Amino acid sequence: MGITTTLSAARIEQLIREDEINYRNRSFPLETVLTVFRYGGAVAADILRFDKLERGMAHAKALIREHEDSGRAFSGGLVITANELTGGRGRFNRFWHAPAGGLWLTVVLVNTLMPASSALYSLAPGVAACETILEDIPAARLKWINDVHVAGRKICGILVETMRGAVSGEEYILLGIGVNVNNEKFPRELSESAVSYKQLLAGECDVNLIAARFLAKLAWNIGLLHYEENRILAEHGPGVLSDPARLSEVFTDSADHLLVKRWRELSDTLGRRVRFGHNVQEQPRFEARVKDINSDASLVLELDDGSIVTENSGEIVYLD
Repeated sequence: MGITTTLSAARIEQLIREDEINYRNRSFPLETVLTVFRYGGAVAADILRFDKLERGMAHAKALIREHEDSGRAFSGGLVITANELTGGRGRFNRFWHAPAGGLWLTVVLVNTLMPASSALYSLAPGVAACETILEDIPAARLKWINDVHVAGRKICGILVETMRGAVSGEEYILLGIGVNVNNEKFPRELSESAVSYKQLLAGECDVNLIAARFLAKLAWNIGLLHYEENRILAEHGPGVLSDPARLSEVFTDSADHLLVKRWRELSDTLGRRVRFGHNVQEQPRFEARVKDINSDASLVLELDDGSIVTENSGEIVYLD
């Protein structure tokens, strides 16, 4: 099918109202569902569309600086979408192949969470992307920290960056999302490691509908961060706010964090033998078996000598 859906805030709200609320209500009371979506309501409050951009992240940062320099507040939830990125960059400044036919989004959020909660921003877009892709491709799985792959081939990549406003001091969270949808030709170096919807489903998909579904699910998963922060604080009392060490301990010990639990359900990383490195392609550090993911999204790994290491950032390659 061709690209027929219009990507708009109204369409996303419709998907939340008609699909997402009922879906989430299978697992949570309706009152909880509505509360979570209220917390995530800023997502896609405004959408900017371009035929072609060099980099979505760069455009977002320029808009933030423009607002700050002119003394205007920058509202969180902005979505920037382009049909094609000509200079896309991923982690470690790697080239991000982003031709026409794919889904290329940048989402800008204003960080109002405490550090223990904001550490989980990196999980939310990956969970939302995997949930979206699963609607059409049941074999999709999350690889730490937020890549989505199908049988070992990457269908979605996500980049998370932060930016501090020079005037306001606000911290902005920038989410870069790339999904291979109707693009099916990849550079030679990616031909064996990447895959698209079109290749897997043998036909074109509605890119804007996939984008709208993703943003509806992102609203839920960002909302979960706020919901869980408030729940944990309510359980332990407001006094925990004045004790940074205790606050960190409370969040670290909260093994039942709903977003972390959902990530575990969608991921095939736990138990896998992996090669780890902060830039694993150029500087691999060690091989290990993945034991768990902590409530701060850090990866727990067991080395061959039985010792345990915890890594907060980096990347992995599956070996088994």
